Amino acid sequence: MTSTSSSPSTPSAPSPGLARFNTSEDGAARAALHEVCASTAWGSAVLARRPYATVDALLDASDAAMAALSTEDLAEAMAGHPPIGQPRPGDPASSREQSGMAAATAELGAEMLRLNLAYQERFGHVFLICATGLTGEQMRDAARARIGNTPEREREIVRDQLGRINRIRLARLADEGSPA
Repeated sequence: MTSTSSSPSTPSAPSPGLARFNTSEDGAARAALHEVCASTAWGSAVLARRPYATVDALLDASDAAMAALSTEDLAEAMAGHPPIGQPRPGDPASSREQSGMAAATAELGAEMLRLNLAYQERFGHVFLICATGLTGEQMRDAARARIGNTPEREREIVRDQLGRINRIRLARLADEGSPA
């Protein structure tokens, strides 16, 4: 008896978005990756491993590329992110990811601004957190907790947070063909 469904060991075809990414010109794929993460080194590493058979393979490549980023590469990646509570105008990904701040009170917004400035003064870069699904209060509490970290500890937290953001954006890219 033969079955028409795929067995667990049979790889399925890539999603339409992943297939478009796999077959797009290098320049277009690089531009899509830059929307995911502003690090040139990360984008080059992910681009070099195309084509991807599965979304999981793409996410694994992203994780490996993130782990290999230098301090300078991390700084380049962070420069692509606006402060929490101040999504980039016209950037749907930024607005969607920071939606937990949309309902914040003026008081919470002002406190987040103060925390962003203090954090930037201490670490020299924007406070970065994977804000998807977090409330404004959760983001504020994370900023409060992390401002006391050592620069070395904070750099590793930022690397982890960037990796989470990249995974969410890549999953959207693979699903829809656009990280935005």
